[in-house]
Amino acid sequence: MSHEESRHRGVFLSARWLHVAMLNWRVDPDRVALYVPRGTELDDFGGHHYVSVVGLMFDRTRLLGLSIPGHRRFEELNLRIYVRRREGDEVRRGVVFIKELVPRWAVARVARWFYNENYASLPMRHKWSGADASAPSDLSSSVDATSPGVTQNLLYEWRVDGRWNSLRVEVQGSPTPSAPGSHEEFITEHYWGYTAQRDGGTLEYRVEHPRWNVWPAHSFKFDCDAERLYGSSWAEVLARPPDSAFLADGSDVLVHRPRRIA
Repeated sequence: MSHEESRHRGVFLSARWLHVAMLNWRVDPDRVALYVPRGTELDDFGGHHYVSVVGLMFDRTRLLGLSIPGHRRFEELNLRIYVRRREGDEVRRGVVFIKELVPRWAVARVARWFYNENYASLPMRHKWSGADASAPSDLSSSVDATSPGVTQNLLYEWRVDGRWNSLRVEVQGSPTPSAPGSHEEFITEHYWGYTAQRDGGTLEYRVEHPRWNVWPAHSFKFDCDAERLYGSSWAEVLARPPDSAFLADGSDVLVHRPRRIA
């Protein structure tokens, strides 16, 4: 068996993650302590802890190597915090999802079953650079993104109780690699996922992808009934403007099968 075949044997899901819009808020650690799975601890950047609302596109999605008709391309919106765990001399930086939204009920059901992730299914849609959902997969392909003055717009929408909520990010020019040690690197470069289980244990899974390039947000807007979607404690945080906002280009991604660590 080749190295590549061996690498893919442990893969639960493969896809391209594209147009990764990230709005990030500083948060009091006491507010998020309840969500930290056993065996992990809150991660921080410069002494600050963060919660992020992330919108992205799944494309070319395969589950256990199988392409499921009608489930290859879809939107996701997630609310997440950042944790870390030591494995010997290695520090594994990861994310914990508070809630994830997708428009495909089967995706939500499988994620709840295999990982105990808090997935929900809602109507969702997206637009970018004035194009409709049938436009090419790559954000930069719709316009000449290499020109500094070119503006591109990305919009994710999800419907709650008959009302369309939205996340909009506007960027200009072309993306650049996140600088080592930067805030953008901290937010994007977490390669592990952790999920608390019903019995109090914890699952760990590896998320494999290359480093992403980012655009700083030229402007952004978050229009969300956060209390209805996430509860009153999160609504208080998300009601104020985010402390940072940017867009990552994304890449091919492998999500490996989980293992129990606690």
